[in-house]
Amino acid sequence: MNINYGSLKLQKKYYLNNMYYVVKYSGPFGFIKPWTAVRDSETFSQQFLTPSIIEGIEKKLFPELLNEAGIRKIRRHRLSYQQISQQQEVIQTRGWNSTRKGKNFLFERPAAILIRGILLNPVLHLAFENRQDAEQAYQQHICLCRNEDILFPISLTEISTENFDNDDIHFSGFELIFEKNNTSFHVGYDRKTNKAMYGWLKIVGIPVNNEYDG
Repeated sequence: MNINYGSLKLQKKYYLNNMYYVVKYSGPFGFIKPWTAVRDSETFSQQFLTPSIIEGIEKKLFPELLNEAGIRKIRRHRLSYQQISQQQEVIQTRGWNSTRKGKNFLFERPAAILIRGILLNPVLHLAFENRQDAEQAYQQHICLCRNEDILFPISLTEISTENFDNDDIHFSGFELIFEKNNTSFHVGYDRKTNKAMYGWLKIVGIPVNNEYDG
């Protein structure tokens, strides 16, 4: 059943002790640059979010946490998308080339075309333990990674932690679990501390869904 709570609609599905308040975001495009990529001629978007990306999203939603290190409010997440589309991107080198023509110097920056594998219609679920945090997040947009990859809030749902893990219809997707064990792999370095980041990939349902429901 649907419960009206202020300007929100909370879809209350389960009534267990351990609950998440899950905000669903969606947008047309997304690109997550792999940490190993530099200026490769062809780069496909990474399919999961690292700890530093989640921390960046959290600090956008909760600017009062800007001076605090680590992830404080976002407990879990889940990322899915419709398909990957190859798109061209024009880039220029950092340096300038100069040539002399008579008494004048001509300066130019060489351009090149790169191929980017972009996520189409990405859907991101962010899970919070605190309803007020979820409501604050629900009132804002986020950027997946690039500033132009804007995702808008779609819904806010209250659900048990167990069903968030097992509902492969409503919460399908990729989720990097931020812990180091025998199945973890290196996913990059923290921008502030420069410490290596590790995690293991959890896959729920069918993360690549041709039937977009954003």
